[in-house]
Amino acid sequence: MLRCGYILILFFLVGCSSKVSKKNLEFLNGYWEITAVEFSNGQKKTYNVNPSVDYIKLDKLKGFKKKVQPKFDGSYVISNDTEFFTIFEKDGSLIISFENDLSSWEEQIITLEEDFFSIVNQDNITYSYKRYEPINIQN
Repeated sequence: MLRCGYILILFFLVGCSSKVSKKNLEFLNGYWEITAVEFSNGQKKTYNVNPSVDYIKLDKLKGFKKKVQPKFDGSYVISNDTEFFTIFEKDGSLIISFENDLSSWEEQIITLEEDFFSIVNQDNITYSYKRYEPINIQN
């Protein structure tokens, strides 16, 4: 009976895990707005309005991320800070590896869809993003 329980638990865990496909990496390109941060202690912070969004550009498995501030006229104020990254596969997961002169860190892609993605970092903090929709003000 105990053996059946272990098999059912294993089946449940494997069936519920979602693997991010490399073919979906193209979805990372574009503007992304953070929606929530879940900390390792379970606390969650949600964001309804963001003064800045992330612009991600990926070519093959290398890319960069920049903070930009949308303006009402549809243009952006672009920061001077650029975070370069590479993506690699580790134990069946896709990992984003960032490195600059001051530090290096990794983030695992948890989900990746056309309009939503989430990552978890080495401190077990999960970040959720939705595709940024520009504010469209017509005169």
